[in-house]
Amino acid sequence: MAQQASQSIIAELEDAVRDGTSAKRVQTLRQVTDLFLNDGDRLNDEQVKVFDDVLCLLVARVETRARAELSKRLAPLDYAPFEVIQHLAWDDDISVAGDVLTHSSRLSNDALREIASSKGQDHLFAISARENLPPSVTDVIIDRGEDKVIRRLAKNASAQFSDNGYSSIVARAEGDDELVEILGLRIDIPAKLLRDLLQRAKDTVRARLLSIASPRAREEISQVLNDIAQEEAAAPRRNYGIAEELVKLMKQLNELDDAAVYKFAEEGKLDEVTVALAVLNDMPIAMIERLMLGLRSDLILIPCRSARLNWPTVETILRKRPLPLPLDNATLEIAQRDYRRLSLETAQRTVRFWQLHNRIEKQPMAAG
Repeated sequence: MAQQASQSIIAELEDAVRDGTSAKRVQTLRQVTDLFLNDGDRLNDEQVKVFDDVLCLLVARVETRARAELSKRLAPLDYAPFEVIQHLAWDDDISVAGDVLTHSSRLSNDALREIASSKGQDHLFAISARENLPPSVTDVIIDRGEDKVIRRLAKNASAQFSDNGYSSIVARAEGDDELVEILGLRIDIPAKLLRDLLQRAKDTVRARLLSIASPRAREEISQVLNDIAQEEAAAPRRNYGIAEELVKLMKQLNELDDAAVYKFAEEGKLDEVTVALAVLNDMPIAMIERLMLGLRSDLILIPCRSARLNWPTVETILRKRPLPLPLDNATLEIAQRDYRRLSLETAQRTVRFWQLHNRIEKQPMAAG
């Protein structure tokens, strides 16, 4: 019955396309879709291919509203025609692509990655809510997505992240209290990243996290916060007065460049390195100090890239930092790979987040 009906529909299709009437094409599209929805799960591959060809031909010749309606109807079907789903997913209009990008199981991870790499924020927003997103796709979303997209992705409990992706999204949380809360409640966040997240969170955000977390998560968060408090109390603040005078003078004389920072690092003058990174990035010295003295090596890459430092300088800084144990070659190789992949735009954007976060934290004190 389905095959006979599809043949009569094809005859109507030829008339509709030749007729050129938009209303006629939409009517035919709905008839074909209705027929497929009624019998599609019982059709063989050859019959589904017939529907695929028919729908693709019609989709290319109907208005946006009709394509959006088709997308909504086909998106939930595991047996939806393959080619028409690809056609709808690549549509520039999000009202057409959205349902398919979020729900259709007929889209491969490779297709999702390509769409995420080339389409705009609306398409990224739709993809970010898909179930079981793999790291190959979430890496692209994190790299290209704006705040709204990143928050939705972080809320997606089934989304999977690579180590680099998780580090990047935690770095994006600087200055974004809502994102800090979302990430702090994820059960899969690595312990070291939870620590970094909480270390940079405002007290009000820490308190809210404790109030809304599950008992198990609350216990873990409390333990991390206690560890952070003990370390901050035990670590005295350094005096950078002399180094600050020298570095600022070099800045005025246009002598504060990669070569100057490399020389500071090579000679073990870490106060000067700290102040230089702060001046080059217009960041408070205390913020750079936390990065220089922290256990994580990947975060210090961000102000180094933002300051346009070359890898030999960055490597020397990493080797000379006062850590309990020296960095091994494997860690340095990973750092070099990450540094090459870290774009100047991403680094500078992250630094701006940190700058904004610092200004916001200081506003209540200034007002008082």
